[in-house]
Amino acid sequence: MRELPAAITTSGSVRLRSGAEVRVGSQVSGIVRELDVSVGSAIRAGDVIARIDPRPLEAKLSEAQSQVKQDEVALAKAERDDQRGRELLGGGLIPRQQEEDLAWQLQSAQAQLAAARAQSAAAQLDLSYCVIRAPITGVVSTVSTQEGETVAAAFAAPTFITIVERNALELVGMVDETDIGNVRPGDRVRFTVETFPDRPLAATVTRIDPTATIISGVVNYGVVASLGAVPAFLRPDMTANLAIQTGERRALMLPDAALGRDAGGSFVLARAGGGPQRRTVAIGAHVGGWTEVTSGLGPEDAVALVQGGS
Repeated sequence: MRELPAAITTSGSVRLRSGAEVRVGSQVSGIVRELDVSVGSAIRAGDVIARIDPRPLEAKLSEAQSQVKQDEVALAKAERDDQRGRELLGGGLIPRQQEEDLAWQLQSAQAQLAAARAQSAAAQLDLSYCVIRAPITGVVSTVSTQEGETVAAAFAAPTFITIVERNALELVGMVDETDIGNVRPGDRVRFTVETFPDRPLAATVTRIDPTATIISGVVNYGVVASLGAVPAFLRPDMTANLAIQTGERRALMLPDAALGRDAGGSFVLARAGGGPQRRTVAIGAHVGGWTEVTSGLGPEDAVALVQGGS
């Protein structure tokens, strides 16, 4: 008897990790003057994606800056008038109400200047949005805007491109409710994809979805596994076949040389009082030159090597 990994087999798919796909849009309206990427372009975080015609926003910024200068002049006058009013009030030349009015005018001028400076800062910020940069490093998967088009960002930021982060893949499998209790974060996963069934890959369970997905009346829970090294052939949405290792089990193992196969199936030569006798067996896992016997033979039985069979 030997210890073998206990595993749950299921199907699933390879998908993009959450946050690995970013839709990049414009926060300001205007004409697209430049578009510097195309589908398949490699891009780094901070690279320029597109430029919006800045002239309308430059005009707004110039207007806001002019208003700031006007309000600075108005504030200087209000400060001078308030200073004079206090001096005249001290000499008894004007009533207190007049001096209070001058003080209120000063506060109003200060508030107007603060508002003008805020509007100027907002206009400067909007102008900076004319240059659209990549927020992440990856590959451009879609482009939905062309040079010369007019974008309107009044209600929602229009999408310019979609960027997909390289190698940001994860594995998702659906596990039946009868088996999900045995799955834990940290369990090892072996899987293959339909495109390359002869290339086994490894992953590690990272989380189990808290809510179920009902498929044809069967309750399933999504199990998400992170990948180690991502091979170049792996693509999002590939179908995967998973084996989640949930523990170990004791199994009856025989060397491959003790097993034979013919038209009747797999068999062993069990040693009995009258000599070796053929006994049909069912086999399971195969590990390093040893094969699991699931039925037809007991741990107390002795077997002989099969001559000419394997």
